[in-house]
Amino acid sequence: MPGPSIRDVPRTTDAFKRLLLGRAMRSDRLGETLLSKRIALPVFASDALSSVAYAPDEIFLTLGVAGLAAYSFSWKVGLVVALVMLVVVASYRQNVHAYPSGGGDYEVATVNLGPRSGLTVASALLVDYVLTVAVSISSAAQYAASTVDVFEGHQVTVAVSAVLLLMAANLRGVRESGTAFAIPTYAFMVAILGMAAWGFGRHFFGDLPDVGSARFDLEPEAGYESGIAGIAGAFLLLRAFSSGCAALTGVEAISNGVPAFRTPKSKNAATTLLLLGTLAVTMLTSIIVLAKITGLRYAEDVVEQLRLDGQAGEATRAGVRFAPTENFPDGMTYVQDPVIGQLAKTIFDNLPLMAGVVTAVTGLILVLAANTAFNGFPVLGSILAQDRYLPRQLHTRGDRLAYSNGIVILAGFAILLIVAFGAEVTRLIQLYIVGVFVSFTLSQTGMVRHWTRLLRTETDRVARGRMQRSRVINAVGLSVTGLVLVVVLVTKFLHGAWIAIAAMMVLFLMMKGIRRHYDGVSRELVVDQDEQVMLPARTHAIVLVSKIHKPTMRAVAYARAMRPSSLEAVTVNVDPAETRALQAEWDRRGIPVPLKVLDSPFREVTDPIIEYVRAIRSGSPRDLVTVLIPEYVVGHWWEHLLHNQSALRLKTRLLFTPGVMVTSVPWQLDSAVGLEDRPEGPPPGSVRRGERDRGSGLS
Repeated sequence: MPGPSIRDVPRTTDAFKRLLLGRAMRSDRLGETLLSKRIALPVFASDALSSVAYAPDEIFLTLGVAGLAAYSFSWKVGLVVALVMLVVVASYRQNVHAYPSGGGDYEVATVNLGPRSGLTVASALLVDYVLTVAVSISSAAQYAASTVDVFEGHQVTVAVSAVLLLMAANLRGVRESGTAFAIPTYAFMVAILGMAAWGFGRHFFGDLPDVGSARFDLEPEAGYESGIAGIAGAFLLLRAFSSGCAALTGVEAISNGVPAFRTPKSKNAATTLLLLGTLAVTMLTSIIVLAKITGLRYAEDVVEQLRLDGQAGEATRAGVRFAPTENFPDGMTYVQDPVIGQLAKTIFDNLPLMAGVVTAVTGLILVLAANTAFNGFPVLGSILAQDRYLPRQLHTRGDRLAYSNGIVILAGFAILLIVAFGAEVTRLIQLYIVGVFVSFTLSQTGMVRHWTRLLRTETDRVARGRMQRSRVINAVGLSVTGLVLVVVLVTKFLHGAWIAIAAMMVLFLMMKGIRRHYDGVSRELVVDQDEQVMLPARTHAIVLVSKIHKPTMRAVAYARAMRPSSLEAVTVNVDPAETRALQAEWDRRGIPVPLKVLDSPFREVTDPIIEYVRAIRSGSPRDLVTVLIPEYVVGHWWEHLLHNQSALRLKTRLLFTPGVMVTSVPWQLDSAVGLEDRPEGPPPGSVRRGERDRGSGLS
C-alpha cells in the first residue's frame, strides 16, 4: 500500500486551516468586514471598559499600603482618573475627525512633529498593545482561579490558552471576532451597571450589607504608620492615581481603527469614543464608591496587613487562616477575591446566581479586552510596514482579510510576558500605561500644532471658531496627559516601568535600522540610464553533472536551446573510478557538449565549482555565467532526506556569487505525478504559504 504523499500534507493542512479560520475571502469583499457602531464598541472599546475590573483593585492595593485611613482618598483618586479619561476622550474625538486614515497617534505625531516623534509613538504603542494582552489575560486567569478551584496554581497555563484562543478568533477576521465578542461585552456592561444600580438602590433603602472583608483591620506597612502624611503619603497618592490610570488604556485604539468603521467613518468613531468614555467613567466611579460604602478591604500583603481582632493571619494553600478569637472561636480561612468579586457577593447576597454571573462575565471580558490590542497592533504594524519601518510581510492581509502576521506576532510576545511574569497582574501592571501616555502626550502636542498650522491660512470665521475650539480641547489634553506621564514615570520607573521604556528604545532603534536597510536597498537597486541598455558581453552556460540520466539529458538539451556563447558540462572528481566511467559513457553517447572534470583532493563538491565559476567571471567582469542544475521533483516527504543535500548548499553559495545565474531544470518522479492538479489557494495570504519543496538531481 503506498505511503503518505507529500501532496496529502498541504491538503491536510489546508483542510485544518479552513476548519480553524474559515474559507478565504476575496480582496473585493473587504467592505463586508466594516463595522457598525454596535459591533465597533466591543471590538475597540473592550480594553478600556474592562479596565474597571482591575483599575479599582490597583487603587485600593496602593492606598492600602498606608492603612485603612488612606481609603478615604479612594473616591477622590477615582474622580481624578475619571476626569482625565473624559479629557482624553474629548481630545481623541478631535483626532478621529482630523486624521481618519487609521494612522492614529503615529500619523498625528509623524505629520506634525516629524518622523522621530512618530516612531517614538509607534514604539510606545506596540509595547503597550503587548502589555494590554498580557495584563488583561493574566487578570482573567486570576478571576478564573478565584472562581474555579481546579485553575488554582495554573494561571499561566490558563492565560496562555486564552491568548491562543483569541489569536485564532482574530485570524478569522475582524467582523467575525467582533460579532463573537459583542454579546459578552454587552453582558459585562449590563452586569456591572446593573450591580451598581442594585447596590445603590439597596444603600438608599438602608439594606446594603458590608462586604465580608469589612470585619478586618487593615494595618499599614512599615513607613506609613501615620497614614497619608508628608512626602511619602503624597507619593503614595500619586502611585494610586497612576495605577488607576490603567483605565485609560485602549482609548487610542479607536483612532487607529477608524478605517474599520462604516461610513461616515469619523462620525461613527467619534460617537463610539463618547459611548466608551461615558460607560467607563460610570462603571469605574460606581465600583470605587460602592467599595467605600461597603467597607471593602483589599491588601497587597494579605497575611501581614489583614488582622482580625488584632491577630495576624497565617498563610495556607486556600488563603489566610486566622487564629481563634472571641468572635471566631473555631478560627476562619479567608481568600481575598478581586474587588468586583467581593462587591458582587455582597450586593447579590440574596441572589447568588447573579453574583456568579457578574464574576463570570468579568473574567470573560478581561479575556476579550485583549481583543482591542489584537485589532490595534496589526493595523499599526501594517502602517509601519508600509512606511518601511517593519518587515513588509506585516502589511499583507491574510486569507480572512485580517493582518495575520501581526496577530501571530502579538500573541507570541504576550505569551512570553505572561510566562516570564507568572501571569501576576501586580507585577505586569508596573510596566503598563507608560507607553500609552507617551503616545497620548505626543499625539496631543501634534494636534495642537495641526490646528495652529491650519489657522494660519483659514479665513472662514465659522471654520476658524471650530478649529480654535478643537485646539483648546487638545491643549487641555496635552497638559493633562503630560502631567500624568510625569507622574507615571516618577512613581513606576523603579517598580518595572524601566523595562517598558527599554523595550520602546529597542523597538525604536530596530525600526530605524529596518528603514535604513530598506532605504539602502532601494538606492542600490535604482536603475541607471546606462544599465537600461547594458547587455552581458558573453554568456557561459555550465550544466552540472553527477551521472548520465534523464534529468541530465534534459538539462543539456535546455542549455543548448538557450544558445549561450559557450556551453560545457562540469563534474567533480570525487571518486576517480566513477569519474572515468562517466567520461567514457559521455564520449560513447556522443553528447555534443564538452565535459570538464574538476579535481577535488578533499572529495568536496561545492568549493571546486565555486572556484571554477569565479575564475570564468574574473577574466571578463561583463560576462554572465549560467549554472544549470538538474532537479528531482519528489512526491513523498521522506524523499527529501534522500536526494542531494549538497546541491542545496551549492545553490546557496552560487546565489552569493556576482554575475552568476542559477537555473533549476526539474524532472518529475512518479511520486510527484498529479501534484500539478492540486487546486491553487486563493490570492490573499498566498505569499506566506511558500513554494512546494523539491529535491535536486545532483548527487
